[in-house]
Amino acid sequence: MGLMGYYLIAGIMLLIGFIVSNKLKSKFAAYSQIGLQNRMSGREIAEMMLADNGIYDVRVISTPGHLSDHYNPADKTVNLSPDVYEGRSISAAAVAAHECGHAVQHATAYSMLTFRSAIVPLVNISSQLSQWIILAGMGFLIGGANPTVFLIGIVLFSITTIFTLITLPVEYDASNRALKWLERKHITVGVEHDKAADALKWAARTYLVAAISSVATLLYYLLLFMNGRDSE
Repeated sequence: MGLMGYYLIAGIMLLIGFIVSNKLKSKFAAYSQIGLQNRMSGREIAEMMLADNGIYDVRVISTPGHLSDHYNPADKTVNLSPDVYEGRSISAAAVAAHECGHAVQHATAYSMLTFRSAIVPLVNISSQLSQWIILAGMGFLIGGANPTVFLIGIVLFSITTIFTLITLPVEYDASNRALKWLERKHITVGVEHDKAADALKWAARTYLVAAISSVATLLYYLLLFMNGRDSE
């Protein structure tokens, strides 16, 4: 039941993730075809939002890829994909403002972003080791390994789960900051603003699916561990 249960959970969450990801891509594709009334580009919107928040040490640059947009706190850059950097659409406005939302979080020492950044080194280690240790420790279910090994794997995996949970408020807060600013500055108006909010809502759902998947997997591992100990 051990690996079969894991594959079942993984398969279900993979399917849900695929559906949400496709929906996100279709939303962004559709909204990228709708131009803003003010004709501002993603780069111009990003630079304006940063300046409005008194942030002058963050650069807005173009980065290769599609939906590869991100804020890098290490070198203080808002990295926008070409479609967003040069685009003058609802999608470009929403994404550019969202990434600047992260820059504002960084500049104001938003607690959840600070915490998430602090545990990144630990997450990098746990994500590389947890699955291998869990697989090695699963042997205790049939009496072939020490249960402590399995427990160590679970603890390591829990670190990545915590990271996915912390990411949720970080992403939702960045979107809220973006939408409030876009509305206050009349960058997106009326239906434009509704569509920008819809685009960011679907983007946030990809992080929600990842968090649910990680929590479900962690609970499954804990159930296996407790059942295995009870059967000893």
